Amino acid sequence: QVQLVESGGGLVQPGGSLRLSCKVSGLTFSMYALSWFRRAPGKERTLVAEINVAGVAIQIADSVRGRFTISRDNALSTTDLQMNNLKPEDTAVYYCMLWRPGTGAYWGQGTQVTVSS
Repeated sequence: QVQLVESGGGLVQPGGSLRLSCKVSGLTFSMYALSWFRRAPGKERTLVAEINVAGVAIQIADSVRGRFTISRDNALSTTDLQMNNLKPEDTAVYYCMLWRPGTGAYWGQGTQVTVSS
């Protein structure tokens, strides 16, 4: 059974940092690209960043470029999203996603990030 479990969300002041982590189990982690999405209140879920199997970030949203960094650790089966210089508009539920060809998308349960003074 494939599972994705996010952690690391919370409340932070503007300008602060958070590091989200997503632990994946139930498949060969190193074979798949991974993505982080977010859903802000009242908005659709949007892509934040994607990392390929080689550990290269292949997509990053313009709104977070230069502030957020995606990474992966194949030994630990985790992908992280380092978020710096957070802004109130970064407030959202953050999800990690793994796309498995032939099966489809697997999603975590999400972790809440709130940026507020």
